[in-house]
Amino acid sequence: MRPPVSAVRAARAARIRTDGWTDGLAAGGTDLVVQGAGKRRNRGMAGHTQQPSGRGHPGPAPSPSPGPGPGPGASERVALKKEIGLVSACTIIIGNIIGSGIFISPKGVLEHSGSVGLALFVWVLGGGVTALGSLCYAELGVAIPKSGGDYAYVTEIFGGLAGFLLLWSAVLIMYPTSLAVISMTFSNYVLQPVFPNCIPPATASRVLSMACLMLLTWVNSSSVRWATRIQDIFTGGKLLALSLIIGMGFIQIFQGHFEELRPSNAFDFWMTPSVGHLALAFLQGSFAFSGWNFLNYVTEELVDPRKNLPRAIFISIPLVTFVYTFTNVAYFTAMSPQELLASNAVAVTFGEKLLGYFSWVMPVSVALSTFGGINGYLFTSSRLCFSGAREGHLPSLLAMIHVRHCTPIPALLVCVNLLVPAAYLVFWAFLLVFSFISEPMVCGVGVIIILTGVPIFFLGVFWRSKPKCVHRLTESMTRWGQELCFVVYPQGAPEEENGPCQPSPLPATDKPLKTQ
Repeated sequence: MRPPVSAVRAARAARIRTDGWTDGLAAGGTDLVVQGAGKRRNRGMAGHTQQPSGRGHPGPAPSPSPGPGPGPGASERVALKKEIGLVSACTIIIGNIIGSGIFISPKGVLEHSGSVGLALFVWVLGGGVTALGSLCYAELGVAIPKSGGDYAYVTEIFGGLAGFLLLWSAVLIMYPTSLAVISMTFSNYVLQPVFPNCIPPATASRVLSMACLMLLTWVNSSSVRWATRIQDIFTGGKLLALSLIIGMGFIQIFQGHFEELRPSNAFDFWMTPSVGHLALAFLQGSFAFSGWNFLNYVTEELVDPRKNLPRAIFISIPLVTFVYTFTNVAYFTAMSPQELLASNAVAVTFGEKLLGYFSWVMPVSVALSTFGGINGYLFTSSRLCFSGAREGHLPSLLAMIHVRHCTPIPALLVCVNLLVPAAYLVFWAFLLVFSFISEPMVCGVGVIIILTGVPIFFLGVFWRSKPKCVHRLTESMTRWGQELCFVVYPQGAPEEENGPCQPSPLPATDKPLKTQ
């Protein structure tokens, strides 16, 4: 049961300004206080604030004591800052969609479609389906302007259990494995010039990938502006590399090298694709566009989201569709379908055929592309954890941000028209049905992994009357994490701007976590 609006406003009005936090911590007095069992420990902070830890009624806010004096940031509140403009919003979408796949192995679509012409049609259709989904997300992002993307919308519409299962599968499987694969790809391509005649040593690849992850985690923890600048630069590098491939393809066409693209050859099927093959081809094409929804994970940090969120989507998706389609056209001007299917790194093979001495550009481009992809994944996935903790589905420490940098360091460390959504859902329902028919074992394992989150949800979120020792342990761990990461709850909860969004409650017998 949510507290009256007047009570929330009164509690908020009594909170102390952030200068008490920043000055006290700068003076060396870490003042994180957990009040429980009628006792309170004070460590020298002048004032303290109360942060509700749940959807229950907030306790009375303590009266602030005069702080040690205004610091350099005394007039600013501790909150996520709106620092993502339209250009950075576009690079987040484009940078997360375009990874290493279009450079290394775009052959999944061709393999299942059976002809060059049908493969190109699938790439265009994949962009069209992605555009349908992006239209739905543009409306969702404007109607529910919360960070967290899929998780925030599922939780708001279908309830806590559905949202928790999505969060569980993302945190347990999707983001860790994606980051591991992309970082290992980055290290392999960086090391390729050092080991030109053999596979790079596994130890060297792992050390370099770990160094890459640590560097980008530090950047994202230090400044949102730095993280978005890196995203801008490396997305530009990806587009330049793909523009080089497309430009070389047009030169090939002007020189008459387009035999595989003539209609008589383009639709010469070397196999007759079944319905299952077509479904897998469309699935491969759609997966190549994954990442188009990542801007919705950082809605609260977007400048003027009502305008820039739809604009960024409308600019980015057609651009990526154009780039993907014409990159594949360029590949077919230099390689036959059989050569493309046999190549383990299509862009590298393309470079060796057409660029000669400058063929080294392609491995470097793959490395740059993957580096930008890692940065984008870290930037957006941390907001998913932040949003989940804010709803009470993850430890409350993950809902806190650094008192100076205003970045979610704990979360980083864990690392329309009804016809449009209906058409989008029908398309994916079709693909899912045929995926279950074609690969029942793989799909079944995925469902089992998701369902393992059900007991975790009931034990960790739904069960309110936990023993006091459990709450004391979690409060102690949260306090330790705050001191380690220098973080507090954001001031000015998201409900002020984006509608109600409050964390889950603690039991009535426990006192809420406080900062002092």
